[in-house]
Amino acid sequence: MKGQFLAIVIILALVVLAGIASTGILSPSVVPPSATMGTQQVSMVLTSPVFQEGGRIPSKYSCDMDGVSPPLAWVGVPKGAKSVALIVDDPDAPRGIFTHWVIFNIPASENRLPENVPANGTLPNGAIQGNNGRGKIGYTSPCPPSGTHHYVFHLYALDTQLNLQAGATKQDLLAAITGHILAEAQLTGLYSRS
Repeated sequence: MKGQFLAIVIILALVVLAGIASTGILSPSVVPPSATMGTQQVSMVLTSPVFQEGGRIPSKYSCDMDGVSPPLAWVGVPKGAKSVALIVDDPDAPRGIFTHWVIFNIPASENRLPENVPANGTLPNGAIQGNNGRGKIGYTSPCPPSGTHHYVFHLYALDTQLNLQAGATKQDLLAAITGHILAEAQLTGLYSRS
């Protein structure tokens, strides 16, 4: 009887030790998978050749001059990305956040937007433009009524192509990209009227 009880205790102890060992606690040389897989942060960077982070956006890209979209470039799009999307907002607008640009389904192989993107619903590379805060397709330039405003360019790398049409709103885009964002980057420029 004592022998059977001792055998049961030993078997239970071995089961418990095997369970602990499988967690890696008893094996310091075993690196948990989470330490080597899936924790490397993807660093996507968005820049412009015409203004730096926190710098002044040249008047050429405002309502005071040509009002064309500025050139943008980015690096670090993850390998699994299928498309890229961009939203440009002015959080300092008097009536709340004003959206200056919505563009999506930019091919993941692209790494830039040229200056003066035309206000077409669909671009030659397949990218699609949504409605800005004025209810028009394409870019609308900074034109702050007073003071210095911040213009936030927010880039998203996505694991999908979006099933949205030209003229989609920022809210449509944000709803569609939920759960599909692989990486993000941001660039903020400043503008005040002279």
